[in-house]
Amino acid sequence: MSRIKHPARIAVAAALAAFAFSTGASAAGKDITIALVYSKTGPLQAYGAQTETGLKLGLEYATGGTMMVNGRKIVLIEKDDQGKPDVGKAQLAAAYDDDKADLAIGPVSSGVALAMLPVAEEYKKILIVEPAVADSITGDKWNKYIFRTSRNSSQDALSNAAALDKEGVSIATLAQDYAFGRDFVTAFKESLKKAKIVHEEYLPINTTDFTAGAQRLFDALKDRPGRKVIFINWAGAGNPFKIADLDPKRYGIEISTGGNILPAMVAYKAFPGMEGGIYYYFAIPKNPVNNWLVTEHYKRFKSPPDFFTAGGMSAGIAAVEALKKTGGDTNTAKLIKTMEGMSFETPKGKMTFRKEDHQAMQSMYHFRIKVDPAFAWGVPELVHEITPEEMNVPIRNKR
Repeated sequence: MSRIKHPARIAVAAALAAFAFSTGASAAGKDITIALVYSKTGPLQAYGAQTETGLKLGLEYATGGTMMVNGRKIVLIEKDDQGKPDVGKAQLAAAYDDDKADLAIGPVSSGVALAMLPVAEEYKKILIVEPAVADSITGDKWNKYIFRTSRNSSQDALSNAAALDKEGVSIATLAQDYAFGRDFVTAFKESLKKAKIVHEEYLPINTTDFTAGAQRLFDALKDRPGRKVIFINWAGAGNPFKIADLDPKRYGIEISTGGNILPAMVAYKAFPGMEGGIYYYFAIPKNPVNNWLVTEHYKRFKSPPDFFTAGGMSAGIAAVEALKKTGGDTNTAKLIKTMEGMSFETPKGKMTFRKEDHQAMQSMYHFRIKVDPAFAWGVPELVHEITPEEMNVPIRNKR
């Protein structure tokens, strides 16, 4: 004989079912909050502005212009780290805690990024690092909540070594005295198998007078046999290329460097034929994502996309593709599982998050500078695309 159901119990059950349905619908429709913590002001604000533009374009591109994933709206909030580690750390904590950000992207400065890594671990939330470069971010300071779309110092070093690593070449490096500069030089030394680094010159990040440093570089190289090169690794303010005004050619010394933003590459016009490695130049990659980026950027801003615009777009695409794969679920454990080993298309072509350290494996480009009167900057012409398979990028974490 069937049990007679009590009317009160039926009412309670119906109410609970209705509540479960309504909360489930609410969760499905809840906004996805992404925090961009970047240098809106400070010495690297030019890089920050490009990252912001690129991120917004990436979110637009990856969502087909809807800014929605599985019925959930993406809301982007912005936090200014001012290029200061303590500010960046506080801003990321505020984004996770006060703003309930589901994940974060940024920052520009490697020093700021290193301060932010423990915050992501404390709150157990994803931080996609873009565009900070220092190896230590996905190296000894890394934790499992950190993913990086930006290239790292080793990828920079390997691509520049491809241009300069020849027998009989003596190199002196000029770099900024913080993680970005020092991590690069460490990786560069490891990457060189034939050429030799004979001097390392580190100067404060805000240096404007390079005379004393240049003299030490000249002294280290001038009596060396064979080819002699000063390799410059610099970001932000200051123009280290002014050392060319001190006439290193009288000692047979060349200047070399990696890629940079277009305004910085105006100085490259003085060095036709200079070779190095570059992360991105708008005319180099040939793929649908880059075609869209270049077309839209010209249409909206009357200029080509720059170095960090492509990086910001890559970070935005990575976030959306991960969210698509989880069905819009922002659970951190699910996102980590999804993103480890995940491949996604970017303006540079395919990137893949390496499982071991969450560093994006990606192409770099060996370039040679050409002077073209149609452009205000020295044009980096492609010599060779250095694919991820060609680069033995070290795993530096302790996982």
